[in-house]
Amino acid sequence: MDMKRDYYEDIQLLDSKVLWFWFIMLIAALGVFPFLSPNYYIYMANYMAINVIVTVGLNILVGYTGQISLGHAGFFAIGAYGTVLLMSYLHVPFFLALVAAAFIAAFFGFVLGLPALRLEGPYLAIATLGFGMAITQVIGRWQVFGGRMGMEAPPLTLFGVNLETDFQRYFLIIPVTFFMTWAARNLMKTRVGRAFIAIRDSDIAAETMGVNLTLYKTLSFAVSAFYTGIAGGLFAFLLGFINPSTFNFFLSIYFLAFVIVGGIGSIFGSIMGGVVMTFLLLELDKIQEISFLGIGQMLAAFSERWMTLVGLPNIASIIFGLIIILLVVFEPLGLYGFWIRTKIYWKTWPF
Repeated sequence: MDMKRDYYEDIQLLDSKVLWFWFIMLIAALGVFPFLSPNYYIYMANYMAINVIVTVGLNILVGYTGQISLGHAGFFAIGAYGTVLLMSYLHVPFFLALVAAAFIAAFFGFVLGLPALRLEGPYLAIATLGFGMAITQVIGRWQVFGGRMGMEAPPLTLFGVNLETDFQRYFLIIPVTFFMTWAARNLMKTRVGRAFIAIRDSDIAAETMGVNLTLYKTLSFAVSAFYTGIAGGLFAFLLGFINPSTFNFFLSIYFLAFVIVGGIGSIFGSIMGGVVMTFLLLELDKIQEISFLGIGQMLAAFSERWMTLVGLPNIASIIFGLIIILLVVFEPLGLYGFWIRTKIYWKTWPF
């Protein structure tokens, strides 16, 4: 019988030949995908991968540590602006600028984690919300950040190659996403991850067992902010241009929705949440183009009659919200819950 005698044996990437087979198939599919897909779907894949990094990081805080945050758009902005500023003004290489900006976001996450020592629930949510809104206001008023007009990302050069297209950036973003996801998965298997989970289950019991609440609560905020900072830096080069309005309050709501829909306390659920909800966000923006049964025209007429045509994107938000509500009501574990049910069904089929 194969018994594990050390917690660190859990860190191995895969533990069966079947999983290795499907992992190799996944890598092959990801490698072939950009050569067979139109540019729009490559852009969508890049966008999905960036949101997966954010969702994984936020899930470390919300799902594994039990802390709430509505200010991750602020960390996202710090990562984006920090990377662009370091490369534009100090001419720092891309990877060094990306990591440095993420550490700056982690520092602010550590500072924001201090109120978590005395606040919880809605009070902590309001504190983090205020942080996210403050970051946006500061960025919009200081000319060093480009003010309200925003900033253009500098040319992205890696190993002497200019990454100018979504196709080229794909081979940067996907490996970074894989590495960050793998690191988060391993982190949850270590003593630090187990401390996070203990705090989530019962901070009083965790402290009684010797878990340093001050250290691990602030550390969870810092790690989560670091992940979001990495994603923000990649996002700046995906768009090529950033401005304060991009990092608004609704972005933090979307990030939290990705975690809830994917599955709280699950790395695999974070991946599914980031992928599926990003796809819905991008596709619902094109809702007016739906020609099936004249749905697009009917929605445009409804919006023009009751909300004005300019408010048509609000219909996409309404549909997005309904999907979240229905999913939470009928499957509290999110998409990860559907995956568990499906896996159990096929393992026990036909009985």
